Amino acid sequence: MIPTSNQLVTVFGGSGFVGRHVVRALARRGYRIRVAVRRPDLALFLQPLGRVGQIHPVQANLRFPASVASAIAGADAVVNLVGILSEGGNQTFTAVQADGARAVAEATAAAGITRLVQMSALGSDPDSESDYARTKAAGEAAAFASVPEAVVLRPSIVFGPEDQFFNRFAALARMSPVLPLVGGGETRFQPVFVGDVAEMVCRAIDGTIRTGVVYECGGPEVKTFRQILEYVLAVTGRKRLLAPLPFGAANIQAGVLEFIDKISLGLLPDALKLTRDQVRLLQVDNVVSDAAKAEGRTLEGVGLTPELIEAVVPSYLYRFRARGQFDASKFA
Repeated sequence: MIPTSNQLVTVFGGSGFVGRHVVRALARRGYRIRVAVRRPDLALFLQPLGRVGQIHPVQANLRFPASVASAIAGADAVVNLVGILSEGGNQTFTAVQADGARAVAEATAAAGITRLVQMSALGSDPDSESDYARTKAAGEAAAFASVPEAVVLRPSIVFGPEDQFFNRFAALARMSPVLPLVGGGETRFQPVFVGDVAEMVCRAIDGTIRTGVVYECGGPEVKTFRQILEYVLAVTGRKRLLAPLPFGAANIQAGVLEFIDKISLGLLPDALKLTRDQVRLLQVDNVVSDAAKAEGRTLEGVGLTPELIEAVVPSYLYRFRARGQFDASKFA
């Protein structure tokens, strides 16, 4: 096996939430990493995660195939982590998650590279009513069409210090006396630690897990939306009203919030943003399938023991307590 220090991995989207953990994990294994992002100057914070010269940001935009090919040139493996939760300007679901994934896969194949990791999401479905889920499925298909040996990862909600889930609802609880339970809060999730997802990426690059396979990544616990919000309130020491919001009403509210965000030029606080596509996603459970469990296409199936929410989330949600981590009161 070629020493990892002689191998170069191009990571698209390496400056994002999942990306920074993937870059760090790869660096610890000794790989050289080319971080392909739209704004390399905003990815310089990654360099201290490795040795001098080990991590190098370069410019690339998935909407421009030439820049994608340039970022891949000379690499030994490719990781595509690029994805968006909502659309804005030219950054549409189709452009980023379907066409962008296709551009990466085609450039990878053209360079003769067989190690490709495509990040998808649980709920990916070509027949989904959600544009997000449908384009994620298109990205998976594009990866396998060009690189049959590719590895696709479908994580559930990913949690970690910079996540946009637990942090978002903790922030919302700080500014609002009421938290909406979309669909009554019965949607089920299987939150997975970002470090475990990064480890799966590394194992795919190492070549120690099966290729040409879709892995479903979920944590050790399945929780409803209501249970997750109750946990956030318990950790942050806040007492808030949990108000059931039917999907129909949530869809109307999301449309209004999309309009407000548009006319305010995106100035609506992230904690208040909600799109109609996200409401559609919440109508389907986000958990690992029985088929994936039976076929060993899970974290446990490759020998990983996933982290518990309780072992990680309190370490970063303390900042949302009324008086910080040393707040001894039961409720704020």
